[in-house]
Amino acid sequence: MLHISLHILLLFMNWVFVLSQQEYTIKDAEFWKIIIGLGMASLFIFATMYSLQPILPVFTAEFQIPISYASLSVSLTTVGLIIGLVTIGFLSDRQGRLLFIHLSIISSTLILFILPFMESFGFIIFFRFLQGFTLSGVLGAALAYMAEEIDQKHFGFAATLYISCNSLGGMIGRFFTGYLAESYSWEVALFILGSFGAITFILVLFTLPKSKKFIQSSKPILEDMRGFLVHFKNPLLLLMFGLGIVLQMAFTGMWTFLPFHLLEEPYNLSLQQISYFYLAYSLGIVGAPIAGWLTAKFSLSQIRVAGVIILSGGMFIVLGSSIIAISIGLSVICLGFFVSHSITTTTVSQAATHHKGSASSLYLVAYYLGVSMGTTLLTPLWDKFGWNGIILFTAFLPIVYVGIVKITQANIKRKAEI
Repeated sequence: MLHISLHILLLFMNWVFVLSQQEYTIKDAEFWKIIIGLGMASLFIFATMYSLQPILPVFTAEFQIPISYASLSVSLTTVGLIIGLVTIGFLSDRQGRLLFIHLSIISSTLILFILPFMESFGFIIFFRFLQGFTLSGVLGAALAYMAEEIDQKHFGFAATLYISCNSLGGMIGRFFTGYLAESYSWEVALFILGSFGAITFILVLFTLPKSKKFIQSSKPILEDMRGFLVHFKNPLLLLMFGLGIVLQMAFTGMWTFLPFHLLEEPYNLSLQQISYFYLAYSLGIVGAPIAGWLTAKFSLSQIRVAGVIILSGGMFIVLGSSIIAISIGLSVICLGFFVSHSITTTTVSQAATHHKGSASSLYLVAYYLGVSMGTTLLTPLWDKFGWNGIILFTAFLPIVYVGIVKITQANIKRKAEI
C-alpha cells in the first residue's frame, strides 16, 4: 500500500513539474500577465522615447538654440538606443531577460525626474543619450522573453498586441507632452511621465512571471558577433535594413518638423492644438494586424510596396494648406508606414536562414538609425526649403528606394538563374 502511495505521489510530482515547464498559452493567467506587463512597459518606453519630439519648438525658444541643436535631444537618444540594443542583446542571453527589463524601466524613470532640473541644454542632451541606452533594455529583451515563455502557437498573437502597444506609446508620448507643455510646462510633462514610469515599474515587477525556459548562453561573445556579421553577406537582408532606415527617416522627418510648420503662418496653432494631430497614430495601431491579414492574399513584396505607396501618397496630401488635408494626410502616412514596417520586419525574419534573432536586432538598429537621421540630418533641408522641401524629400525617398530594391532583386534573381 505504501509502495502504491509513493508511486502515485511521484507521478503527481512529475505531472506538476511537467506543467510548470510548459510554455504559457492564451488560457493561462500568466499569458495575460505577460501581455499586460510588457504592454505597459512598451507603452512607457515608446512614450518616453518620443516625448521630446513635439516640444522641440519650446526648447528652441527657451534655451535660444537652433533647431539642429534642439533635435539632438531626440536623435542622440536613438544613438544611445542603438548602442544599447547591441550590448543588451548579448548580455540578456547570459544574465536573463527580466533583469534588463526591470533595470530599463526604473533607470529610464529616474532620468525623467532628473531632466527638468537641467539648466543647460547640453546636459539634457547628455541625459537623453543615457536614457536611450536604458530604454533599450525592454526593446532588447521583451520579445526574447515572450518567445521563451509563451507557446509558439500563441506567440504571434502576443507579439501583435505588444507591437500595437509600441504604436500606442509613441502616440501617447507625443500627444500628452505637447498638450501638458502648453497647459503647464515641459518640466511638469516629464514629471507626470516619470510618475507613470514608476507605476509601470511596480506593475511589471509584480506581474511578469519568473523565467522558466531561459537557457543561459555559454557561447563566446565573438561567436555571437560573427552571427551578426554573417547577415551582411545576404543581399536581401541588406536591402531590408536600408529600407528600415529610409522608412523611419521619412516618417520621423515629417513628424519632427510638423510642429514648426503649424506654429507658423497661416496656422499659428498652439502646441496644445498641434498635439491632437498625433492621434493619427491610432491608425498605426491597426496597421500591423491589417498587414498580417493581407499576407494570406498577397505576397510580402506586394504589400510592402503598397504600404510605401500609401505612405508617400499621404506625404503629398499633407502638402495641402487646409487643416483637414493635413489631418487626412497624417492618418494615411501612419497607416502606410506601419503596414510597410511590419511587412519589412517579417521579410527580415524569413530572409535570415540562421541567427534570426541577430537579424531582427540589426533591422532594429537600422530602423532607429533612421530615427536619428530623420531628426537631425534634415534640418538643412528645412532651413533652405521649409515644409515643402521636407515633404517632397520624404515623399520621394521611399518610392525611389523601393524602385532600387525591385531592380536589385530582379538582377539577383537573373544572376541566380544564369
